[in-house]
Amino acid sequence: MTAQGTLPLDGILVLDFSQFLAGPVAAMRLADLGARVIKVERPGTGDIGRTLAFAGRMADGDTVSFHAMNRNKESITADLKDSDDLAYVKQLVAEADVIIQNFRPGVMERIGLDYESVRAVNPSIVYASATGYGSEGPWASRPGQDLLAQAISGMPWLNGSAADGPVPVGLSIADHLLSCHIAQGATALLVRRFRTGEGGLVESSLLEAMLDLQFELLSVKLNDESIAVQRHGEHSAHAFLAAPYGTYPTRDGYLALAMNPIPKLGELLGLPELEQMTDPQDAWDQQERIEAILADRFATDSTEHWLRILDAADVWCAPVLTLDELIDSEGFAAIRMTQEVGRRGTTLTTTRSPLRVDGQVLTSRKAAPLLGEDDERVRAEFPPARAGAAPTAAATAAPTAATTAATTAAAPATAATTATPAPTPGRAR
Repeated sequence: MTAQGTLPLDGILVLDFSQFLAGPVAAMRLADLGARVIKVERPGTGDIGRTLAFAGRMADGDTVSFHAMNRNKESITADLKDSDDLAYVKQLVAEADVIIQNFRPGVMERIGLDYESVRAVNPSIVYASATGYGSEGPWASRPGQDLLAQAISGMPWLNGSAADGPVPVGLSIADHLLSCHIAQGATALLVRRFRTGEGGLVESSLLEAMLDLQFELLSVKLNDESIAVQRHGEHSAHAFLAAPYGTYPTRDGYLALAMNPIPKLGELLGLPELEQMTDPQDAWDQQERIEAILADRFATDSTEHWLRILDAADVWCAPVLTLDELIDSEGFAAIRMTQEVGRRGTTLTTTRSPLRVDGQVLTSRKAAPLLGEDDERVRAEFPPARAGAAPTAAATAAPTAATTAATTAAAPATAATTATPAPTPGRAR
């Protein structure tokens, strides 16, 4: 909760139709900011992320990674191929503020939950669609998976040294970035809706996220055809930056150096050969020679020894921490990046939202939901319409104070729902 007592998206209802990974994380980002997120899952199996385990680790029947990307949500089950379930989901759609989905292109159209169909019953809906490679073009139907998107984007050729083959990033970077873009787009459309009453459609893809990450490289290449990716020696950390940019072994670990004047490093480290390299072009022309000299010098003493010398001279440097060293560090503790969530007696430590709002970190005690955990409660709150009733009736007027109060009372106690949400402005449909 913020210093003012409410979170920015309190009162916003999100339907999360997405599965592992970008869509659920985008929805979680909105939940962290106060939105109520109802996850719509397939009966029996649910989100594939429940069983697709990072490092093979499970907790209380679901993967730890599922817990990490679905905290602070509710779960209902619906078979979208069943006419009754689909009719009920469409009823919920008429009540929602935001929809997030990451099915392959064409799936939502076939079941009548695409943007145009949803907008017909809910004109102010904010509809967020995440795909692998967009809805058009030769790659549109390819499987949208992080490693595959990294591969197609060409980014693995930017990592490692000239002696390596392609080196992908060892985390789901495409999914993670796409989740940020989708959450940003949905939030921007909510702002527009509050101003004008107009909802909208935001779309992005794993490929677009990876291309956006490479904005520097692509901008240079598209304006200079001579540009080519040429990785350097084993210590270099960037194909397009000169020495000393890279990582170097010390006696007990590794040290990272960013952009720094070569003569200054030579003076500090007692390396006359580097002191004499006063021409900036030397950092390019003798890159591997410079890196080899630095590596030999750093190997003679500890990381802490070199940090004391370099930090005192305001050299841009840092230790290369292992995972255990990071978690044990004072800096990790100081930034308070973890939180505890609990479910059925199981307590998990996971990361929190990286945002601070009004000086406060955003945390929630609510773990990821069990499959269908909220079926009965949500159906009691939003009873299935009688046969023949108009499905859009609930969408024709702004929510009343009674409706808002009922929603608040029915929602589980989480960081996003501990304060009573105010009526949502601009929600009249």
